[in-house]
Amino acid sequence: MTMPAVKQPESGPLSRAISEEIRATLARKRLTAKQLALQCGMSPTYMNKRLRDDAPFTLNDLEVIAEKLGGDLDAFRHAAIEAMKSPPEEVNE
Repeated sequence: MTMPAVKQPESGPLSRAISEEIRATLARKRLTAKQLALQCGMSPTYMNKRLRDDAPFTLNDLEVIAEKLGGDLDAFRHAAIEAMKSPPEEVNE
């Protein structure tokens, strides 16, 4: 018997800010989401779903991600909270 699929909760503002910080860190370190997922023992699909804000990361996920990216969880949290305080940058076309 299979378990019914449970819809993941929507990512909130803090979760979206943290995933943005993870994406920025990946870009700075020139890593792909797939590389990070494999280093963290996660599937690339799982990682990408969270980086797209389709579902939130768990605290356990964030602990592993922070460790693999060479930072600590508090640094990601702090950067995300600061990003939430800043108004979005305007894009000039």
